[in-house]
Parts: sequence; C-alpha cells; structure tokens
Amino acid sequence: MANNPRSGTGRRRRTAARGGSAGESATPARFYYKGSRLKQLRAFCTIAKLGTLSRAAEALFLSQPAVSLQLRALEQELGARLIERRRRRVVLTREGEALYELAQPLVDGLEAIDEAFHARTRGLGHTALDIACGNATIQYLLPDMVAAFRERHPDIPLNLRNVTGTDGLALLRSDQVDFAVGSMLDVPHDLSYEPLYHFDPMLIAPLGHPLARKAEISLEDISPYGLILPPKRLTTYRLVDLIFQKQKVPYQVAIEVGGWEVIKQYVAMGLGISIVTGICIGADDHARLAVRNLSAYFPQRSYGVVVRKGKYLSAEAHAFIDLIRPGLFTRRDYWEAGPSER
Repeated sequence: MANNPRSGTGRRRRTAARGGSAGESATPARFYYKGSRLKQLRAFCTIAKLGTLSRAAEALFLSQPAVSLQLRALEQELGARLIERRRRRVVLTREGEALYELAQPLVDGLEAIDEAFHARTRGLGHTALDIACGNATIQYLLPDMVAAFRERHPDIPLNLRNVTGTDGLALLRSDQVDFAVGSMLDVPHDLSYEPLYHFDPMLIAPLGHPLARKAEISLEDISPYGLILPPKRLTTYRLVDLIFQKQKVPYQVAIEVGGWEVIKQYVAMGLGISIVTGICIGADDHARLAVRNLSAYFPQRSYGVVVRKGKYLSAEAHAFIDLIRPGLFTRRDYWEAGPSER
C-alpha cells in the first residue's frame, strides 16, 4: 500500500529523516565557527573599554552595524544581556562585567601571540629589560640577581624603574615595564603575584632606649614614643596605622622620611623608634640598634614578582625571573586570581 502523506507512517519517516523521533520536536544543532567567537569577544571587550559602539567600531575598523551584530550574536549565544544602552554610553550589566573580567585577558593574550611567538623562537634578542621596583627591593633584594644577570647577559640593557607601589602598577598595566618586583598586600584581579621571600616586622630602637632592655614588646609599650615612619602614601605607614587603630592603641609619629637606611640612621641617632620590615636589617645593624620581632602584632611582608595577567613575557624577562625562581611563569595559567595577603 502506498504511503499516505497524511498517515502516521509518513510522519514518522519524515521525522526520522530529520534525526528525531515521532514524539519529539526537532531541535536544530547549534554550531559556530570559533573564529567568530573571538571576533565577538574582541568587539564586546572593545565596547566595554571605550564605552560606545561607535568608538569601538572605529577602533576595530568596522562599521557600527557590524559591531552591533557581533554583540547581539554573542548575547544570543550566551543567553544573557551584556550591556545596557544609556544616553551617551553603554554600561555593562552584571553578566557583562563577569564576561569582561574573563574575556579581556584572553583577548589581550591572543592579540599579543605573534610578538610572543617570535620572542620565544628567536631566543634572547638583546632588547632592553624594564623592571619596576621600589627602594627596598633595589637596595636589599635585587643586587645579587642584577649582578648574576649582567654576568650572563651583558648585552641586554637593564632598566630598574625606582617607583612606589602605585606608580609601579601603573607602569605594569600600561606595558611600560616587563614586570615588577616588590611587596603586595592586596592583589588586583588583573595582576598575578608570586610571593617568593617573606620577612618579619621588626621594631628598632637605639641601644640605650628603655625598650632595648625589654625582651618582648607590646603595642602599649611602643605607644609613648615617637615613631619614625615612611610617608603616609606608602604601605608601611598605612599598615602601622591599621594595626594600632584596630587594637585601639594610640601612637604618635615624630618624623616622616623615605628610605630604610635613613630611618635606621635617625633611630641610631636617638631621634625616635621605628617599625620596619626585616628585609632591611643586616648583621651590622645589631651593633647600633636594638631589634625586636613584632610578628605577634604585624603580618609578615612578602616580596615577589608581579605580572599583568594575559601578558606574554619576553625571553629577556624569563631569563631574569629564572634567576629568582626557575620556571616561575612557565606553562602556568596566570590569568587565575592571585592570592591576597590581607
């Protein structure tokens, strides 16, 4: 008997031809070309960074409708609204903020892959190496590493940018330096920090000071005496203030001055006492200063290497970092969140 197109048999055959069953509605498979996803993410990140579709289109050398279509396709694929259009700018939704945090390092990394590839395959190209670091890092932590690097790679110019923590992070984010070496309390989400060295907090006082006769010292013991501290904008001052305020113990600052060597000299002269990081205490300092450990009240300070997530390090940068710890950023996904020490 011939098949009746209205019969159940005909319907079953047509359903089977579409890959479904008689009782199921056919759902078309979703395929997208991976290159299109990269274009969509690049367009979305550019919109988020520049704030308008028109400026994003100019930056990407595309028409505004093309950028709008890429954004709409990405929203449909993810099933979420990513931006809200305001009068002059676009604003990321909660879902858009989450995607931007995930996608921006990936897009930056892919944009830099050509440069990274050539840097890795050509070896050391004798290009300058720029490192952001503070006074303490330059003076106490890096000398041996710098000497070893110059001995192994005398043809590579080395530029140590002597900057404070905030200024160093700004240089890092703008790619004006390859990486930074220093201390961090809180790690921003766009950076990766590998703490490598840890130092206890120390109280230093002149040898004839009343505190020099005490084996253990409390915050209340320190309270009556004037402190010599680095400027308020620096981490040490803020940390001292935080701990005293938290314990509700009053304190007084006699002198603000930058540089651990200057602070140690002023303390030795009897101009006050100070709370310093153990990185600056050498064997010779015990001959002129009373040194007491304050780790019962203050956290250790770590020093390590800071990189921008998604940045591909040059062969020159890897050569220096390997002197600190071999393979520190080799084959590691340093887009993941860094640790926080607070």
